[in-house]
Amino acid sequence: MMKAVVAHEYGPPEVLKFEELPRPEPKENEALVRVIASSVNPADPLTLSGKYAREFGTHLPLIPGYDMAGIVEKTGANVTKLKVGDAVYGYPTFGGGWAEYVMVQEWEVAQKPASLNFVEAAAVPMGALTAWQALMDVAQLQPGQTILIHGGSGGVGSFAVQIAKARGARVIATASTANQELLKKLGADVAVDYTKTRFEDVAKDVDAVLDPVGKETLARSYGVVKKGGIVMSLVARPDPLELKKRGIRGAGISVHPDAEDLTEITRLIDAGKIKPIVTQVLPLSEAIAAQKQAATHHTRGKIVLRIADDPQG
Repeated sequence: MMKAVVAHEYGPPEVLKFEELPRPEPKENEALVRVIASSVNPADPLTLSGKYAREFGTHLPLIPGYDMAGIVEKTGANVTKLKVGDAVYGYPTFGGGWAEYVMVQEWEVAQKPASLNFVEAAAVPMGALTAWQALMDVAQLQPGQTILIHGGSGGVGSFAVQIAKARGARVIATASTANQELLKKLGADVAVDYTKTRFEDVAKDVDAVLDPVGKETLARSYGVVKKGGIVMSLVARPDPLELKKRGIRGAGISVHPDAEDLTEITRLIDAGKIKPIVTQVLPLSEAIAAQKQAATHHTRGKIVLRIADDPQG
């Protein structure tokens, strides 16, 4: 048996229950991972609400947890890249990280960065992959280009600032007054306090915008992008009329698990170019409180659930 946080119905965080469940057994293409830590994402409440169940392919009962770090316990017959005892981290497509054990496929996980402990590693996968896939694959950000990153102190934004800097780009990032120091620590060239300054007064003719906020922030972002540049939003589809009028591109960003991308991210972490920001570490039994906090979209970095102690040695 194993302890897990489970939803038997879609709804608010209160539908989550802390229960004992049978431990899963890996099929031939799967590996069983003993979870040491898992983190909380602002997108979790969307999955839990059932709003995107059809598109995401989620089904009940549902164990959330789309970020995890742990130790490979058992592998299926066709698994070749993972072996028992490997320390891994990753993004299981259908969640399952808020439990003592989770099932993963080889393409969903990579070797854990040697320079991070399990709690820190669990804060990385989904946020860093979202930022990586937006900046590298969609925007194809080049050294010397300028990017405006909204919400630069959040789960995705904090990785985007660091990845853009590692790429050699110039970064303008927005955050509230309390997070200005953090933006500078992450490497932002220009830190904008959105409570005091309109970002349009600072950012002009940028090559790319990354927007995890939507609504008015997205609407005001089209005007700061140079012709041929791109606006990417994590929460909405950019307006085709605005894009056409200004001669710019737009993309709605979604994220997918990718072991190769994670391996690239691991290299940057171990080279000291990227560091996860962990604000709070809570036990698995506090998952509901953690979920409510993440849903506010005002968390600095990430909240992590510790499920087991780090292995010794």
